[in-house]
Amino acid sequence: MKKYKEVKWSEVVGRAILEYLRKLEEGGLVITTRELLDVLSSEFKEKLDKISLEDFEKAYEGMREEEWKRTSMIQAS
Repeated sequence: MKKYKEVKWSEVVGRAILEYLRKLEEGGLVITTRELLDVLSSEFKEKLDKISLEDFEKAYEGMREEEWKRTSMIQAS
């Protein structure tokens, strides 16, 4: 990854996750969280392991709030 600094790796990973989720929803794949992490890079796993529970909870609450805003706006339309 360091060799190709021009690549936006977060976008690559994001697209791969979205594609994987699409396949899951179609019933084409069944994989555990552990298997998914094994597919992802070791650098990603290291970063994931370093996230504190407190930071995770804050991020999760922020995502929930944003999703609530999004869905409530859709319902209000």
